[in-house]
Amino acid sequence: MIVVYTEKSQVLASRTAKALGCKISEVKYTTFPDGEQYVQILEDDDQMVVVASTVDAESTMQAILLLDACEGKDTTLVLPYMGYARQDKKFNEGEPISARAMARALSSGADRIFTVNIHESTVLSHFRCPAKNLTLAPEIGAYIRTMNLENPLILSPDEGAWEFAKGIASVGKWECDHLDKTRLSGSEVVMAPKHLEAKGRDCIIVDDIIATGGSMAKAAGMLMEQGATSVRAAGVHGVFASGGYVKLMAAGLADIASSDTIERAASKFTASGIIADAVRK
Repeated sequence: MIVVYTEKSQVLASRTAKALGCKISEVKYTTFPDGEQYVQILEDDDQMVVVASTVDAESTMQAILLLDACEGKDTTLVLPYMGYARQDKKFNEGEPISARAMARALSSGADRIFTVNIHESTVLSHFRCPAKNLTLAPEIGAYIRTMNLENPLILSPDEGAWEFAKGIASVGKWECDHLDKTRLSGSEVVMAPKHLEAKGRDCIIVDDIIATGGSMAKAAGMLMEQGATSVRAAGVHGVFASGGYVKLMAAGLADIASSDTIERAASKFTASGIIADAVRK
């Protein structure tokens, strides 16, 4: 078995290969003067694992080309972060279902696919080969445990992400709740834990994606106003678009952590273990 990678997934691919105890091939990348991509896998085998977070158009094209280069091999595609996965519905005539289009394009050449905390699990049905979603909840829980907080409160940003937060909280048998919005007026909204109090607690807001960080920063400020001892954030995918990381830092968060599904300075835990386990099975 040999692992290959897109340029922006080199760290996670290397860690995955180490966890699998297999080789990682060097991949040659070139961009032609007209902007077209070229890839060459320098070492292959009968079993190939392509690790490719499709964080942008270039990474997506590299993934497609790598899959084609693996033609005739038993090929596993790992999409640690799948771009366009949140665009899973059509609201107006003439619009694509972008998640479906991406799933179909990325299925070509793959025998099986693994995603990591994909935003909408319904997207899995659009792949043209068996696809399974993996969760980093245990890894986030393990990271929180290293903080040695006495009685942390795990919070999801809304009720929809509460089950994910519960999975994280179960690691340390911590209390868990979701944030609830209460509209006080046409322009004033308060966010607070639905069932528990933030006062005197170390609060950790957890989510699958930290996108722009705007809502999370507002929630953090309100939790501190409600007497929280500290507020931290932990997400699987650290997108940090539109200055998202800076917004969270400016809001006074004590820690901001994400995984290496998108390789950032904030990547403090890895998806390599769950990916290796899934590939072995």
